[in-house]
Amino acid sequence: MRIELDGIELHGFHGVLDDERREGQRFRFDIAVELAEPAADDIDVAVDYRDLVACVEDVSDGTHFQLLETLAAAVADELIRRFPIERARVRVGKPELELAGGHASITAER
Repeated sequence: MRIELDGIELHGFHGVLDDERREGQRFRFDIAVELAEPAADDIDVAVDYRDLVACVEDVSDGTHFQLLETLAAAVADELIRRFPIERARVRVGKPELELAGGHASITAER
């Protein structure tokens, strides 16, 4: 079983440049997790999507990262730590940063 949540947008204070860390910017997270067990039809025992989003928020709000790579890895690690999942894929992008018409993103898999 795989849960995918795309387009989670958060304001964060990550980056190398002083103004990125002072003023912050939007970050876009796409996450996918593979469950160790098939989900039961009971929210009390299932992995709740809201809890997954809260985990992303906790990591993003809790530490200021310089690199997208370390932010993505920290979110993936925390998802594995908190939930009964076997694998996690976290993609983080900066939607406001344009590079020759494209956008930067990093993917971490655990």
